Amino acid sequence: MKTFRLFLTAVASVLILVFVQPAFAKVKVPSLIGDNMVLQAGKKVRIWGWADPQESITVEFANARTTTIADAKGNWQTLIGPFKSGASLVLTITGTNTLSFKNILIGEVWVCSGQSNMEWPLINTTGAAETVAQSNFPDIRLFTVPKKTSAVPLNDVEGHWVVASPDQVGQFSAVAYYFGRELHQKLKIPVGLIHTSWGGTPAEAWTNRDLLATSELQPILDRFEAGMKDMPERQRLFEQQLSAWVKQNLYVDEGNKGEALGYADPNTSVADWQQMVLPQFFETAGLKIDGAVWVRKEIDVPSSWVGKPLQLNLAAIDDQDTTYFNGKRVGGIGGETPNSYSILRHYQIPAELVRSGRNVIAVRVFDSAGEGGFGAGDMSIKPTGDTAAAIPLSGPWNYKIELGLPPKAPDWGSRPEAPGPHNQNSPGVLYDAMLAPVIPFTVRGAIWYQGESNSGRAYQYRTLFPTMIRNWRTAWGDNDFPFYFVQLANWQPIKAEPGDSEWAELREAQTLTLREPQTGMAVTIDIGETNDIHPRNKLDVGHRLAVWALAKTYGQSLEYSGPLFKSFSVEGNQIRLKFDHASGLKTSDGGPLKSFAIAGEDHRFVWAEARIEGNDIVVSSKEVAKPVAVRYAWADNPITNLYNKAGLPASPFRTDTWPGVTVSRK
Repeated sequence: MKTFRLFLTAVASVLILVFVQPAFAKVKVPSLIGDNMVLQAGKKVRIWGWADPQESITVEFANARTTTIADAKGNWQTLIGPFKSGASLVLTITGTNTLSFKNILIGEVWVCSGQSNMEWPLINTTGAAETVAQSNFPDIRLFTVPKKTSAVPLNDVEGHWVVASPDQVGQFSAVAYYFGRELHQKLKIPVGLIHTSWGGTPAEAWTNRDLLATSELQPILDRFEAGMKDMPERQRLFEQQLSAWVKQNLYVDEGNKGEALGYADPNTSVADWQQMVLPQFFETAGLKIDGAVWVRKEIDVPSSWVGKPLQLNLAAIDDQDTTYFNGKRVGGIGGETPNSYSILRHYQIPAELVRSGRNVIAVRVFDSAGEGGFGAGDMSIKPTGDTAAAIPLSGPWNYKIELGLPPKAPDWGSRPEAPGPHNQNSPGVLYDAMLAPVIPFTVRGAIWYQGESNSGRAYQYRTLFPTMIRNWRTAWGDNDFPFYFVQLANWQPIKAEPGDSEWAELREAQTLTLREPQTGMAVTIDIGETNDIHPRNKLDVGHRLAVWALAKTYGQSLEYSGPLFKSFSVEGNQIRLKFDHASGLKTSDGGPLKSFAIAGEDHRFVWAEARIEGNDIVVSSKEVAKPVAVRYAWADNPITNLYNKAGLPASPFRTDTWPGVTVSRK
């Protein structure tokens, strides 16, 4: 049974769907259009929003002016520009009301997406403290799209643009930040980064669902539709499996003891409490524990706020929270809520709790395992529905440990997935919720770090990944849309002998995607960690993405890739390999080449001797008299040392096309 929408074939089609919105009495715009944003230089930029049907809307920016009319459903859009990079300007939108947005820059805008290695925050990376402290870049602007799923395209996301500064960059994507920082420093122009990612998600979740209805990708939809059948029984089974998994892998909150001890009471002294800066994860702040931690902050409320309900914004809290205002509970999200760690907290404070002067916010956070504390998102408080300036809540908070437990190391890969259309791994749900609302915004291109969750279906990824890229380009209406991605790093135990590898096959699928125009691949086979799927060195990842953009998008003359296998020839008992980007081949340690394996017609690989001859490499083994194939770094976690003179590592490769371990997995 087909349940899928017709594929959106043009930008106009995308905009029709994402603009579906009830009529408004006032002109409104999506959250991506706001103070501190960066508009793309050198292109006409789209400004859009909602108003009364047939309302006339005027947009003014940088001495340019354009007028449009809202359609019968109140949707409107207009193109303005192009503009040269620079400036700090005001954008004015006028209808029956006037909107004014300040501190707008013109520069380069990039979408940054993928799974957890793109999501990984700067504060949790190598050298984070120094990097964050030095992150005062007023011309770099950051926008984070909160996690959300949807079965239909959404027209807006929560969020706002922030200026890169020490109090803002810590929870931003490290890869995105390092990429954007290098572009800014090398190009001397403003940079805007739109971060939209979700850890553990497969590429099909980021692809328009209808595009998956092809012979090679249809099994993804078949599996999804099969999962939609007999939902009551599947839900019952899931709940049983999840309960068993939780008992084995997570701590369960056994009760709030801090409330009885007065931790939420504004009259309780915090003289013996310690301080930490929020938002950040507790582990980053030095609390290497799971369990329950209380945080408190005093704020000075102006008398004009008294008698008004307030909205309290507390970012995303990992994992669960109970929140108090002046000693009274005003909200909380518990472990019964799926993906509680990713939900932005927005709580309404009743007017009768609001006092002039000193008020106290207290939050009990329970961390069941892994990272705990406060993730990305707005931390502020203001009158509900008021345009008054909010009181920012980021910065120092007092904290006290209620219950400190030894950190657990859950087997996240074995966690059962919830059935139903709103699981974040379902086809199209992140495209609809976290990408469709971004697509109308004019950008230069995208960077992508993902693949771990598709490694078990690596052969399928050969089709899926290029399909996703073409999908994004069609949606943005730009077939030259640059798309630069990260090849999977090395991970898991090192194996003593050559063999098969799902991750090697996924890396091969990524390399094959370079056949798509305007793509580039940052090789990271040398920066991974044996026991952690999240390499802490994100500086080199950002740099290796940036050099592709600097060379291919911005025309700078520099080497942008490590050696990429091109061809081979058999010369008696040895095989000669030729490469692109092979100028100055060398080993990083000055020793012999490592991780080359060779095989004869029996398909049995053995470790080989390899030597550099100019820009070629010659491979042989005394055990293989008549070689037919060579592989390099064909393993989950190979030991590698082949680089070019630019210091960029060679990509893993193989010369054979023999079926791999994932060839039949759909």
